Amino acid sequence: MKNIVYYVATSIDGFISGPNEDISGFTAAGDGVNKYLEDLKDFDTIIMGRKTYEFGYKYGLVPGQPAYPHMQHYIFSFGLQFENQSEQVQVCKLDDNIIKDLREKSKTDIYMCGGGKFAGWLLENEQIDIVKIKLNPLILGDGIRLFGSSNKQYQLKLVESESFDDGLSINTYQIIY
Repeated sequence: MKNIVYYVATSIDGFISGPNEDISGFTAAGDGVNKYLEDLKDFDTIIMGRKTYEFGYKYGLVPGQPAYPHMQHYIFSFGLQFENQSEQVQVCKLDDNIIKDLREKSKTDIYMCGGGKFAGWLLENEQIDIVKIKLNPLILGDGIRLFGSSNKQYQLKLVESESFDDGLSINTYQIIY
């Protein structure tokens, strides 16, 4: 069974975006971002919530098309529909059995691309194996929390840590359930 890897940018105070989905303070270029982009090549499956997928529209994503052309997309939503939907994009209802099936069938680990609410649901169902944090040197004070409204508590084991000249660090943790 493949791992689900929550690979996400966050502020020091645990927000994946500021108020109104503002990500303008996050590091957008440099060695740390290049490392992240290189790491994405290791995944052929991506899962995300509806809001994360729709966030891509602000950056030119065409509805129904893949955000990452080399990956099969699974968007978890109860009502999202597209007129022109790529074969690489599937909309699924939020169901633990679908997640388990994807973990069994995927050829690579699965990239979990944001959404604090979706991440919280996965965490509460013990479906996230690895948390890979792109820790940005900023405090946002408010916004979308790393795990939404989840209040579950788990220990993490640090398995890798890299720091970059721009202040960004990438820390990889295994969740201990």
